[in-house]
Amino acid sequence: MKIATHDGSFHCDEALGIHLLKSTEKFSDAIIVRTRDETVLSECDCVIDVGARFDVEGLRFDHHQKGFEEVFGFGFRTKLSSAGLVYKHFGKEIIAKKLGIEEGDALTEKMYLKMYKKFIEAVDGVDNGVTQYAVEKGAVPLYENNTSLSSRVGNLNPDWNDKFDAETQMTQFLKAVKLTGAEFDEKLDWYARVWLPARVLVEEAISKAKETHESAKILKLEKYTLWKDHLYELENDLSCENQFEFVLFEDEGAKKWRVSTIPITSGSFDNRKSLNKDWAGLRDQELSDKSGIPGCVFVHNGLFIGGNDTYEGALEMAVKSL
Repeated sequence: MKIATHDGSFHCDEALGIHLLKSTEKFSDAIIVRTRDETVLSECDCVIDVGARFDVEGLRFDHHQKGFEEVFGFGFRTKLSSAGLVYKHFGKEIIAKKLGIEEGDALTEKMYLKMYKKFIEAVDGVDNGVTQYAVEKGAVPLYENNTSLSSRVGNLNPDWNDKFDAETQMTQFLKAVKLTGAEFDEKLDWYARVWLPARVLVEEAISKAKETHESAKILKLEKYTLWKDHLYELENDLSCENQFEFVLFEDEGAKKWRVSTIPITSGSFDNRKSLNKDWAGLRDQELSDKSGIPGCVFVHNGLFIGGNDTYEGALEMAVKSL
């Protein structure tokens, strides 16, 4: 089997796309051909990022042709690069194979969407020149980003004073395939091994919200975990959006309890409900005296997190802030 892509300077999308193709059963042992010669392309089993043609059945995955507007779907609107095209059509097989689960499993679907949102979409956006933040046309960027995956792949291209023959290009391109593939595999492993198990702990906290406090607005995590993404998703799944206002968890290092507010949206600095404004910036005994709650440790000036020596004290801080 042969996978073809263009020769010359390479980019993140075709390097990652080839790694994804070689992660499928069909193309796992395929060799890579780099050319723009249509005669050679026509003899290859799969063509990616060259040839001005998108045809899933024909295994042609280019996105440069006039009128191309393919997107991932599921509410995503970023135009696909060659990596996105390959992932859209082979992603579930790849996820299932790497995680050792069935392609039709609900977990495969969840990880398929999560990996697009958290990894693939950025590659699509950068390659297609989609501005991440809206700025006035012609405005000078506020900063440069030279450390993204796309930038690091670009830096693997031969320099102007290096040899630019086919052998040098292929050597460097294979480094790019390895780089993008390693990052994809590591990210998928992290989501499966670290992110996904956290969901169980958040589900448990939600199921016991009424036991934690009669208001059912306070969640107690039995162990600190990555709770925010899961909370928003679970609230949506359970049709209880914006029900919860505080999350309690133990800081295992300090052996203290924390009371955290819940941002309006992930990454937002605005909270659904802040801690009591009279406690802002106070610490220790001064805070305990002001709040009437023993064992207080601190409340941040921004009122988004506080601490107490005990679970009972952290719970009371949350209750008084409702």
